[in-house]
Amino acid sequence: MRIKFKRKRQREFLKKVLQNMNCPSLKELSNRIGVNYSSLKNYFNEERTLPYDSFNDLCYVSQIDKKNLDFEILDENYGQVIGGKVAKSNKLR
Repeated sequence: MRIKFKRKRQREFLKKVLQNMNCPSLKELSNRIGVNYSSLKNYFNEERTLPYDSFNDLCYVSQIDKKNLDFEILDENYGQVIGGKVAKSNKLR
């Protein structure tokens, strides 16, 4: 499962994580939590959605209450659904 923030708030969430954990950079955060730096950059730039487990871990270690965040949980196959719709629309052209 993946987490999709509404109104492009994923960057703000990660900035708050950095602030709460006293991390000076994404590189330091990646070292502390054991997430690949390039993946963390993609999450920060909102190029990819956050994995559900990573989101829970980040909320826990940075003591952020999930109730105050505006997000939705996406199904495992949400990317396949989108890809199928795109492929179908391309066939109709």
